[in-house]
Amino acid sequence: MVPDLRQAFNRDFTPKKYAAFLAQLDQACGTPIHFRVAETPCFFYKWQLDKFCQYGNELVRQLVGNPAYLEASNLSVPDDYRVPNEPGQPLFIQVDFGLVEDRKHEIHPKLVELQAFPSLYGYQAVLSKQYLESYRLGSKLNYFLSGLDEKSYWHLLRRAVLGEQDPENVILLEIDPLEQKTLPDFLVTERQTGIVTLDIRDVVKQKNRLFYKKGGKLVPIHRIYNRCIVDELVRKRVKPPFDFRDELRVEWAGHPNWYFRISKFSIPYLQHECVPETWFLDKIGKLPKDRENYLLKPLYSFAGSGIIFAPTDAQIDAIPRGKRHNYILQEKMDFTPVIHTPQGLTQAEVRIMYIWPEKEQLLPVLALVRMGRGKMMGVDHNKDLEWVGGSAALWRE
Repeated sequence: MVPDLRQAFNRDFTPKKYAAFLAQLDQACGTPIHFRVAETPCFFYKWQLDKFCQYGNELVRQLVGNPAYLEASNLSVPDDYRVPNEPGQPLFIQVDFGLVEDRKHEIHPKLVELQAFPSLYGYQAVLSKQYLESYRLGSKLNYFLSGLDEKSYWHLLRRAVLGEQDPENVILLEIDPLEQKTLPDFLVTERQTGIVTLDIRDVVKQKNRLFYKKGGKLVPIHRIYNRCIVDELVRKRVKPPFDFRDELRVEWAGHPNWYFRISKFSIPYLQHECVPETWFLDKIGKLPKDRENYLLKPLYSFAGSGIIFAPTDAQIDAIPRGKRHNYILQEKMDFTPVIHTPQGLTQAEVRIMYIWPEKEQLLPVLALVRMGRGKMMGVDHNKDLEWVGGSAALWRE
């Protein structure tokens, strides 16, 4: 992507440096990282990331503030998890792009997915900084977007998570947080904001208020930084101590309804040069014959689970007609391997991470990168490979 930086990194790389980087990253996070972290950051020119940010902004704007779409997306929010007091915009948004090269050897972003849900806002900033420091990559590279620096970024994240509440009355809510691979992010977030991480089972409800136990006392919860995935609640058969539909005296830092409204459900409604052709399965009159060029995706799944490449008639027929509205058929994109590594060219997927405080601008803040050489880019789908995994986008002018 930036040839001189790529060549210099590959030339100077040693396994010893990588091992030291991983050890330093574990120390910075306060816990071992239990998913694969790539040997290398990815180098971009700023104009490249600016294009990704612009496309993401344009896609989100097609949805938020669009009365027709918002009316349609009411169908996406499950009745059992429809939370009251939904704000007019999501607080956190992620937009994932694949890197695809055209015939002129120019790289273009192509939409993979978008989601109004918090990502690794704590961990990703620490990872990016650690690449710079461990590999001594110099002072001319940056990783924050929108003119942010380390001080202003953490200040913005604290504002988003805390609102106007005292940190003691704000929790990061998750299911089995100590068992999640995202635990490093939770610990960084705790350190930067002063909040506590709480298993959803440990919430205490009294009338329309929520509490958590601390030192034998009940501490009121005024705001929730929500990291609970509904399909995980359902899959694990976790029954929370409160009903999401209740009129609770609590604020949401990341209102749960937006997780459904801005999601794979949104893609068939988008019109943009970066969006692959996508249809709801129940709206397709005649299925295409060239199935090798398509993916079948369930709308509500996490980390790529349930995706079928080149779906067969038998696989489609196995889905009851009454549930086909919960699936999309999408044109398959062939990511172009563009990252030169000592083990050959590697594909990359870039996630632009946005924060959108109420009455403020939609702001891209960081870019997360997944490197891979398999069919899918998630770290769980590139096991036993090297020069793949979670990475960071470092940029220069």
